[in-house]
Amino acid sequence: MNVAKSGYRVFSANSSVACTELAKKITERLGVELGKSVVFQESNRETRVDVKESVRGQTIFIIQTIPRDVNTAIMELLVMAYALKTSCAKNIIGVIPYFPYSKQCKMRKRGSIVSKLLASMLAKAGLTHIITMDLHQKEIQGFFSFPVDNLRASPFLIQYIQEEIPDYRNAIIVAKSPSAAKRAQSYAERLRLGLAVIHGEAQCSESDMADGRHSPPCVRNTTGHTGLELPCKQQAPFPGIELPIMMAKEKPPITVVGDVGGRIAIIVDDIIDDVGDFVAAAEILKERGAYKIYVMATHGLLSADAPRLIEESAIDEVVVTNTVPHEVQKLQCPKIKTVDVSMILAEAIRRIHNGESMAYLFRNITTDD
Repeated sequence: MNVAKSGYRVFSANSSVACTELAKKITERLGVELGKSVVFQESNRETRVDVKESVRGQTIFIIQTIPRDVNTAIMELLVMAYALKTSCAKNIIGVIPYFPYSKQCKMRKRGSIVSKLLASMLAKAGLTHIITMDLHQKEIQGFFSFPVDNLRASPFLIQYIQEEIPDYRNAIIVAKSPSAAKRAQSYAERLRLGLAVIHGEAQCSESDMADGRHSPPCVRNTTGHTGLELPCKQQAPFPGIELPIMMAKEKPPITVVGDVGGRIAIIVDDIIDDVGDFVAAAEILKERGAYKIYVMATHGLLSADAPRLIEESAIDEVVVTNTVPHEVQKLQCPKIKTVDVSMILAEAIRRIHNGESMAYLFRNITTDD
């Protein structure tokens, strides 16, 4: 299909060959050719983009998968978007299946909300719309000044459970922490399965660190008067008024709420990166009688020693989508399986270009998913 008939172009902003596989699958489903461009790193590590064809007045979709070198991928996307903007493209739509820095979407002590910063950078570079998948927090959509379509991978993962897990009716959906319970409940209700939640001191919930309650420094008591106020001494707001003592949070002993004995345990989450929590959860589930353990996640970052840890753990299989390239990790660990989501990304591109409703892509999807 040539540009005159399609009216849009699809480009890949990745300089890595492994990262262009998803873009090729999407364009094959759409029946269009991948746009001609060159993305490369110069000897001083600066990113350079050369668009090799006219894009004037056209709608452009930029597919950018995020490899381990996250910051380089972000610069490639920004530079390509700006190159297309200055080449008079009509609309520039970013297809970013895994949105980077999505875990940094809350204020942590004296840190920053990097997701909001990245959203502003993308808008400044020229993007007018974004298609992504399973944002870590749905509220991230509010950081953008343009439309965001947050697609879901759960239909593909649920289909995998139904078709690839023998006797899945004897399974139970597990949340590895209370914060993941809503997502697990959504899976459990659609599969008509039971729900279990792991809670206790072995888990470190992200929300425990995100609200800044640990940011005030400790109180130091001093004897005598030195004429200097210590930096960390806490002063009462008014003389004679004492604030209530802030009780430190203490997690209870590890517990599994729900019966997993003699069942297949399926742990669901949106991101699997540092696998320590998943490995610990698998060990607890084995102790409680689960005879097979699966981990299902949308984004398989699988950083550092994740493949080795998975291979040596009680986990039987890790199922992730191809939003993030992980072919090297699959060679290191045969337990890792991949589900292709190029179909829904291609359909989203087609519907946006044709001005069709996106509601069909969200059918039977709950707000908690």
